[in-house]
Amino acid sequence: MSPQTGPPFGARLEQARRAMSVAGTDVLLLSLGADLPWLSGYEAMPLERLTMLVVPAAGTPVLVVPQLEAPRVMARPDVFTVRPWAESEDPVGLVATLVGGAVTTRAGRRPVLGVSDRTWATFVLRLQSLLPGFDWEVSSQVCAPLRAVKDDEEVATLARAAAAADRVAVALLSGEIALIGRTEREVSAEVRRRLLAEGHERANFSIVASGPNSASPHHEPTGRVIGRGEPVVCDFGGTLDGYCSDMTRTVVTGEPSAELRRVYETVAEAQRAGVAAATVGTACQEVDRAARRVIEEAGYGRYFVHRTGHGIGLEEHEGPYMVEGNTEVLRTGHAFSVEPGIYVPGEHGVRIEDIVVACEDGPRALNVADHSLVVVEA
Repeated sequence: MSPQTGPPFGARLEQARRAMSVAGTDVLLLSLGADLPWLSGYEAMPLERLTMLVVPAAGTPVLVVPQLEAPRVMARPDVFTVRPWAESEDPVGLVATLVGGAVTTRAGRRPVLGVSDRTWATFVLRLQSLLPGFDWEVSSQVCAPLRAVKDDEEVATLARAAAAADRVAVALLSGEIALIGRTEREVSAEVRRRLLAEGHERANFSIVASGPNSASPHHEPTGRVIGRGEPVVCDFGGTLDGYCSDMTRTVVTGEPSAELRRVYETVAEAQRAGVAAATVGTACQEVDRAARRVIEEAGYGRYFVHRTGHGIGLEEHEGPYMVEGNTEVLRTGHAFSVEPGIYVPGEHGVRIEDIVVACEDGPRALNVADHSLVVVEA
């Protein structure tokens, strides 16, 4: 399934409008970010030329798009109309006019506009100057909770993306992807190539962190040559049919020390606990607590420096977040990572990550590549 061909966009529009009514949002202004493709099937290019879907509480939405980009738009007249703008036109002024025509001002209440979280500031500030009588909020207040609950087609697409990433992980765990004697950059580049070969249309990231670099959770691969007897954290993902994959496995290039083995086994136990806790009706923070408890009881609590997980879908990171303080309860169709880690500065780090879907019959891990401590000799 592709977000440009499969989803029920009309039904999504109705969902969004119901949510707008509850939130008191009069118009959504969707530009960069995932809300636009989720609602329309069209992904805006990150250009200085404005693309914006104007979604009023009632009436037909209008996609304002640069004329040269209009051929990329798949027409959906039952969901929105297309208004291409020429180079000599003012698209921000055009959007302001559409907003003004869609909103009826009522005494004692300022109309509310929800703008995409990632809309460029230059557009937002100009719109605010042209629409001074409006209040502003981010569109994710309306759309993010809707996008977070995946339907069966979306889950199936996430599963295909996860399976493709798993096949790359199997090549890593089997030693097919050589590590020893190669630089982190070289291995990272091979992982990216393999993600594409396995069906991803984009390879979004490929972290390869070896030796002491493995203690940096978001390490940027360097020219460091991977040696023997050290951990290598490999965290990678891409986009397949519009939806993201994201997984992490840690391997060791030779027999691990007793301490590294203990760290690995602690992370593996924490990861299992986090997955097991991810049941429908459970608060997101309880997933974090379940994983964190294992690490804290083993004495490594101060070395677990990030949340346990993040939602995933059209974006690599979206709601819901598995983090202390998030009391939102898991619903059927929520998809998210479970990725505890231990990072001892200057020494070593270990992380294990799967994508998990909350299902009525229990949590479903989409990644199934081996979780045990794997020693590679090449």
